Amino acid sequence: MGSVRRMLLVALAGGALAVGGLTGSAQAADVNVAKNAGFESGLANWTCTAGSTVSSPVHGGASALKATPAGQDHARCSQTVAVRPNSTYQLSAWVQGGYAYLGASGTGTTDVSTWTPDSSSWKELKTSFTTGASTSSVTVYTHGWYGQQPYLVDDVSVVGPDGGGGGDPDPVIPVSPSGLSVSGTTSSSVSLAWSPVANATGYNVYRDGTKVQSVSGSSATVTGLAADTSYTFQVTATNAAGESPRTTSVNGRTATTGGGGGGDVPAHAVTGYWQNFNNGAAVQRISDVQAQYDIIAVAFADATSTPGAVDFAVDSAGLGGYTEAQFKADVAAKQAAGKSVIISIGGEKGTVAVNSAASATAFADSVYALMQEYGFDGVDIDLENGLNSTYMTQALRSLAAKAPGLVITMAPQTIDMQSTSNEYFKTALNIKDILTVVNMQYYNSGSMLGCDGKVYSQGSVDFLTALACIQLEGGLAPSQVGLGLPASTRGAGSGYVAPSVVNAALDCLTRGTSCGSFKPSRTYPSLRGAMTWSTNWDATAGNAWSNAVGPHVHNLP
Repeated sequence: MGSVRRMLLVALAGGALAVGGLTGSAQAADVNVAKNAGFESGLANWTCTAGSTVSSPVHGGASALKATPAGQDHARCSQTVAVRPNSTYQLSAWVQGGYAYLGASGTGTTDVSTWTPDSSSWKELKTSFTTGASTSSVTVYTHGWYGQQPYLVDDVSVVGPDGGGGGDPDPVIPVSPSGLSVSGTTSSSVSLAWSPVANATGYNVYRDGTKVQSVSGSSATVTGLAADTSYTFQVTATNAAGESPRTTSVNGRTATTGGGGGGDVPAHAVTGYWQNFNNGAAVQRISDVQAQYDIIAVAFADATSTPGAVDFAVDSAGLGGYTEAQFKADVAAKQAAGKSVIISIGGEKGTVAVNSAASATAFADSVYALMQEYGFDGVDIDLENGLNSTYMTQALRSLAAKAPGLVITMAPQTIDMQSTSNEYFKTALNIKDILTVVNMQYYNSGSMLGCDGKVYSQGSVDFLTALACIQLEGGLAPSQVGLGLPASTRGAGSGYVAPSVVNAALDCLTRGTSCGSFKPSRTYPSLRGAMTWSTNWDATAGNAWSNAVGPHVHNLP
């Protein structure tokens, strides 16, 4: 608080925050005398001590300025514009991120500036200035503040009489977008993505020839579709000049049920791990697993002496005499009730290694044998001691070829999904066409980077949403992303959050409501749902987690 107060006092003493009043309004003949005002041509016409253009997030068009203060450099970008003497100009810009300042100097009268502290969404800064009797040029600028987070700027406007330099040329109708493709499907939606168009300010989405949606970014999810139905999609780019021709059509077919891969998994699903051991949590049989769970991951299969191969046996002694026959009957009963029961590989102490062609084959063959023996619907990959994306991909594709409709889930740690170059993330992207859901573990991790480059501490809605954003913007379909949390404080060493926080994160990601300081640039209504460790710890805590999160997941958009 003290540092902010000092910044204000210093700025006020130097006149940097002397905001001029709105002394006039733009006339019909006025123009925006700023050049490359939307940073669509990179940093052309701007002089910057730091910064570059980015394609996301943007306020309009396809680019925005992003600049990061460092040391004594507060990342200043400026431009000298041609103005008329004795004239009034309206100065504005859209900003986001850390502290952002906007101002004008060399006006010949009173120089002006305005600012805002951190802003999680686009915010317009506005002020005005009047030129002196002999002023023919003014410097407009933006900058951040020492030691603060990066800031973004877009759509700068300096509107007033043309000083002889003119403004940016009138927009031309944008070209048709390229690269239109289907990025994901559920039983009721199709997600699309395409390449941004440089001078576009928005995009229209057409389904079977009819306009159904307008968006500002280069992706969209069309919802309200019928299951197992094929649709054609086209996209156009728009700006003030008009609308581009439509793209070539692409076909998208909705799933028979809800997901990327896997049997009868609903569009919004709750996953719970069932413990095949007694560690102090409530001992359950599969028949005892709470009805809110759609996917039951049996933890865990064990490594064998053959590299890559796994085996499983019910811990009858630890589970009070639960027999193999009872287990198999309970699995079948859950499946008859519409649930999926899968075998989980790994866990904290798991030693399964798939790092060669031979071990990949052994993995696929042994998991398939367990599916035949116990009736499992699929497999969960929970290898917390590393995996090889090349051979795990080979193993899972081989297994999917043996078992069509296979449910495949993954439970990576937060560190495993920080970048698309990580082996876990690479595996998920490699099998995107058959992958059901990735339920990243948002616990036992400490602070991590979010998709906006900021550091977030576990145990908050921002931690969940900003880290989920990495997967959502890194190539996974929203239907392939779930939030994994402990069911109680005893379920993990750290990272437990109340069910209300889980629900707030789900609402932030799917509806854009209940967010913390971080708010995604778009919503993901087809987000798959949530996962917990474990159904046993949930039962120990009186089913508080599943009773609160389960209905919320099932009522997502």
